[in-house]
Amino acid sequence: MSDTAAQPRSDADESDDASADATATDEPTDPDEEQGAGPVSTGAESVVAALEAAGAKTAFGVQGGAIMPVYDALYDSSIRHVTMAHEQGASHAADAYGVVAGEPGLCMATSGPGATNLVTGIADADMDSDAMLALTGQVPTEFVGNDAFQETDTVGVTRPITKHNYFAGGADTVGDTVGEAFELSRAGRPGPTLVDLPKDVTQDETDRTPGPATPPAGTDPDPNADQEAVEEAARAIESAERPVCLFGGGVIKADASDEARTFARSYGIPVTTTMPGIGSFPEGDDLCLSWAGMHGTGYANLAITHTDCLIAVGTRFDDRLTGGIDTFAPEAEVIHVDIDPAEISKNVHADYPLIGDAGRVLDQLTAAVREGPDTEAWRERCAEWKETYPLTYATPDDEPLKPQFVVEAFDEATDDDTIVTTGVGQHQMWASQFWTYSEPRTWVSSHGLGTMGYGVPAAVGARVAADTMGEEDRDVVCFDGDGSFLMTMQELSVAVREELDITIAVLNNEYIGMVRQWQDAFYEGRHMASDYTWMPEFDKLAEAFGALGLRVDDYDEVAPAVEEALDYEGPAVVDFHVDPEENVLPMVPSGGANGKFAAAEDQL
Repeated sequence: MSDTAAQPRSDADESDDASADATATDEPTDPDEEQGAGPVSTGAESVVAALEAAGAKTAFGVQGGAIMPVYDALYDSSIRHVTMAHEQGASHAADAYGVVAGEPGLCMATSGPGATNLVTGIADADMDSDAMLALTGQVPTEFVGNDAFQETDTVGVTRPITKHNYFAGGADTVGDTVGEAFELSRAGRPGPTLVDLPKDVTQDETDRTPGPATPPAGTDPDPNADQEAVEEAARAIESAERPVCLFGGGVIKADASDEARTFARSYGIPVTTTMPGIGSFPEGDDLCLSWAGMHGTGYANLAITHTDCLIAVGTRFDDRLTGGIDTFAPEAEVIHVDIDPAEISKNVHADYPLIGDAGRVLDQLTAAVREGPDTEAWRERCAEWKETYPLTYATPDDEPLKPQFVVEAFDEATDDDTIVTTGVGQHQMWASQFWTYSEPRTWVSSHGLGTMGYGVPAAVGARVAADTMGEEDRDVVCFDGDGSFLMTMQELSVAVREELDITIAVLNNEYIGMVRQWQDAFYEGRHMASDYTWMPEFDKLAEAFGALGLRVDDYDEVAPAVEEALDYEGPAVVDFHVDPEENVLPMVPSGGANGKFAAAEDQL
């Protein structure tokens, strides 16, 4: 993530910051001003007023001493607060809330361990460019640097993993700082921001009302790409014989899925996605080749390997997508559309760099292409690859339940707008491979950081987001592994307390499955610290939390359990005991060539 601002800043340093000067005036802002906040009397009330004015509806967090004044100000606020069982859960829930709602998520924690427990979720949001604001309590300003009780240099700790962070310097300006941080998190390329709030700042009195929330000047880039560069890219598309669209997570973050679909369909160009881009293009469409990369479909990887024109939109070309850079799209001219110029040619050289908003630039390209390329023969070749390398699995009678079967059973039993969250591991891959995604913001997972334990708190955040948007009838299904579920299952208590209708399918293979798969393939089957035969009975644990708990061992039990769990009005956990030896296929070894994927276990 490239910082929008060059240096971390304090709202006390107004003399060095023109954007602070623009919002921090000597006169109080008119309380009746449109989008402004109401009158306040403390720094904490100014924080909450700024959040309300910015449109924040929900916060996830855990109380504590240094953040207590802000929580007290939330008492009479319109903002809903969801108390989580652990601060890491709060950050993941806020992240997922933002993904589903298309607005910045909001999480809160106290100083010291509260703030450091948020770090994993902040880093996760940073890697995936998710808009999120974290508010952390801090010891009083006079104690900062003295190793006071529960003191941590939160600004220093989080500087590498935030888009920008702030140390609040005074009660008069803290509201403007919080509003700015909220807006900055979604300006341009989204990402997490953080405001560290010393307790004296939030307790001190102020008669200054924060103004309307605005990002710093210059941080909302031009959404349009250079027109001359667009015209050059359009000529490359027109002359292509084997073009491929690669839609990444940036398409979804820019709400550009409609533009992406229009572009691909207008010219009959086959489409692959990255994992974060799942849902940007409907997987049931004839043009869709599903997602590419280490465990992507064979036909997506072959299309990228043989394309002569790769139209990549909103992707950072990470190593899980590309494999070896030298073998990635080796025959292609690359058109790279991204809002962040730092991503252009960072990993894959862009022959035609187009810097701008995904939707705007796709519209520019659609208008600039005079005559689409002749792709009929190319589409037929891609269709042949689809038939040759389908995603499939065997279900022998003498082997345990296959996890892919469970994913497909849930997919068949739910609507297209169902939200799927996951932890990280084999179950994440199966959930992305064997579910047919049709809509954006229905796939919620940890991609760049690969955070085990993401699934359950993400399901909480996704459910709250759907309910907040008035979409209570949408299903939320979390696919988790036994190891991943064990890391954050305490958030099930939150789902029970809040009466959240979520369904958790634990694909329990009594292993850290992806580690076991790699140990079998690359470490001669030495299962060091990957054997999880000591797992508890998750169905009984679910009942202890107050949720519905079910256990499934056989194929004929799957459909009834899926139906019962989905029909249950509240949190349900189904412990599916699946084949411990099942592997995720296809697979491209780390750093390998995508076109030389392993399609069978004997090829690993």
